[in-house]
Amino acid sequence: MKIYDVVVVGGGLAGLTSALHLTKQGFQILVIEKNEYPNHKVCGEYVSNEVRPYLSYLGVDFNSKNSIEIDTLQMSTRSGKSIETKLPLGGFGISRYALDNMLYNTAKDKEVSFLFETVSSIIFDNDSFEVTVSSSEKYKSRIVIGAYGKRSGLDKKLNRKFILQKSPWLGVKCHYEFDNFPSNLVALHNFKGGYGGLSKIENGAINFCYLANFESFKLFNSIKEFNQHIVSQNPFLKEFLDKASPKFKKPLSIAQISFEKKRTVENHVIMCGDSAGLIHPLCGNGMAMAIHSAKIASDCITDYLNSKNADRNSLENKYALLWREEFEARLRMGRIIQRLLMNNTVSEMAIGTIAKSEKILQTMIKRTHGSPILVKCS
Repeated sequence: MKIYDVVVVGGGLAGLTSALHLTKQGFQILVIEKNEYPNHKVCGEYVSNEVRPYLSYLGVDFNSKNSIEIDTLQMSTRSGKSIETKLPLGGFGISRYALDNMLYNTAKDKEVSFLFETVSSIIFDNDSFEVTVSSSEKYKSRIVIGAYGKRSGLDKKLNRKFILQKSPWLGVKCHYEFDNFPSNLVALHNFKGGYGGLSKIENGAINFCYLANFESFKLFNSIKEFNQHIVSQNPFLKEFLDKASPKFKKPLSIAQISFEKKRTVENHVIMCGDSAGLIHPLCGNGMAMAIHSAKIASDCITDYLNSKNADRNSLENKYALLWREEFEARLRMGRIIQRLLMNNTVSEMAIGTIAKSEKILQTMIKRTHGSPILVKCS
């Protein structure tokens, strides 16, 4: 049985970031990911600049060749009433196809170990973990990070409460060719039963990713029909879908997206990224949150592994506290904004009010985004 300091289950943003961070601290890391790189994922593909200093510290830098600079936010209601404002920190557009692959290649260069398998069980016993994969191979570690995304069969095996509740949300994503979309813009457009985001990514394509209530979606036979009859009721989205050309053979989709509260530690597994908590996509900051949560977890784990008097309860309580302090208010604001925009009458009135005061919109942005993640160079 191979032994590592940390086994990371899931090789998305949180998993890869934590692997890079902990390897930089001198620990032996194994990342277990079910899919080989690169691959597409349902994701908004806009990243707040709050993570730039931290990613640079980890050896991941972005430039005009591999990302698109974004500094303006546009929001619209179903009827097409819209507002625009400058983003306080700004951000960049990059596909998960490119970003995950970039992080993966950087991690490989740093000698992070990878295994492309599905994890079948995580057992904690005698202050250590035994992780078993589908091929029946077993791996031992002092720490396991759960970074496997929004939902997984592992959630059931860990008896996580949220997985027992049905969620009404469906996510859909596709890349398009569309010449008239401003490179510096991230747009959030409301439609009946959902909302969608548009932003340019590194190859010049436009990513369109939306969240829809399954009750409204199931009335139609296909994503194409839903786009034509519901999504296109928003004038901005109608123009886009009428004129844009899809680059995928068919859109990607994911069902049962849950925004219920999750525990940040389950059976001593440290949860990161979407496994710990999911912010509503209209807040446009889920990717940055995943990266930041990995930083918080990695700092706590580093202290634990370097301590002569390591106490697991102290590690878990510290991580849970720091996670809540950083993200709980953002998630709460995200839920409030979502409820506001999903009510058509209220959203029309709210957009009109916000349009008269840029300060209100700036406050909303700041409450769903964090400050730049600062690190001490070592």
